Amino acid sequence: MIDVYGIPNCDTVKRARTWLDSQGQAYTFHDFKKQGVPEAALARWLAAVGWEPLVNRRGTTWRQLDEGARQAVVDADSAAAALRANPSLVKRPVVEWPEGAVTVGFDAEVWKARIGR
Repeated sequence: MIDVYGIPNCDTVKRARTWLDSQGQAYTFHDFKKQGVPEAALARWLAAVGWEPLVNRRGTTWRQLDEGARQAVVDADSAAAALRANPSLVKRPVVEWPEGAVTVGFDAEVWKARIGR
């Protein structure tokens, strides 16, 4: 099963979910706003892709953090703390694929290769 993590009103998450639906792919959706960032999943993502791809430095939430909070995000531990405290900082969607791979963001070509189409 494909596990998609994100925020339902995020445009990129909407595109990703629409794409999965159009491909007939079953998936589960984890809503950061309602369910928070799962600790075990965050640990898996950090191990799989590192902390930098997970931190959305282009979004409104990042810009709204004070300069000290932004400057404090310097490694996996500080990034994990920031992502837990501010789920909207997670670049979306984060996807856990059936074979265990993790991707961040939506790229239809990469995803096609993942599902074998």
